[in-house]
Amino acid sequence: MRSPLHSPFPLNTAGAEDSPFITPDGRTLYFFFTPDPGVPPERQLLDRVTGVYATSERNGAWTTPERVVLQDPGTLALDGCVFVQGAVMWFCSAREGYTGVNLFTAEYHEGAWRTWRYTGDTLNREYQVGELHITADGKEMSFYSPRNGGKGGLDIWVSRYENGAWKSPENVEAVNTPSNEGWPFLNQDGDELWFTRTDEGSPAIFRSTNVEGAWQEPMLIISSFAAEPSLDEKGNLYFAHHYIRDGKLIEADIFLARKK
Repeated sequence: MRSPLHSPFPLNTAGAEDSPFITPDGRTLYFFFTPDPGVPPERQLLDRVTGVYATSERNGAWTTPERVVLQDPGTLALDGCVFVQGAVMWFCSAREGYTGVNLFTAEYHEGAWRTWRYTGDTLNREYQVGELHITADGKEMSFYSPRNGGKGGLDIWVSRYENGAWKSPENVEAVNTPSNEGWPFLNQDGDELWFTRTDEGSPAIFRSTNVEGAWQEPMLIISSFAAEPSLDEKGNLYFAHHYIRDGKLIEADIFLARKK
């Protein structure tokens, strides 16, 4: 990868831009934004600003980001951690009528994301699915989870879609350690697994390659508070850089590292 570049305004601001997801064509970028990451979530829920945003690439520059509304009028929701595949969006949300943070889907039609649905107790309660990535063929879901049976903390797991249902997750042992591993992203060919590993409070981005059906020992790609990788089909890497002070997140920005 080339040296990371800080994305300019209007993408990055004095607030926190986090959890980027770039579409394969590199033309649309989704991310989570909050004007002040030091504000507790219960206040972010009420500020009418914090949430999911999208920007499009036009003539080599990003358009002014616009908020993606994923709730019914008059209801409260705090949404984030977007994954998009075609006309379907997966996202996490803390919202009225549900306990805690859960996964939902939405469908894109008539120029907007609509028809949001709860993804069910199997994924949210039994599998404890965190931020996820689904392979281009739709057959495998990689996600992080604190579920039992892992190597400690957060681990990356994979579930396979068979006969209309997501099957019991398997631990991706080759990439997991007693530290926290999460925020997985697979390239379009499904032979590169990018993820975040947090060791002693400092997140870093790693990559594992799949050789003859087996994931290999991960390689460190970007260190020093780099997290949540997302790649376009050309292999350009988008990620969040976290600014930490006294153990607390004070700002987050989106960076780009182009493939050589």
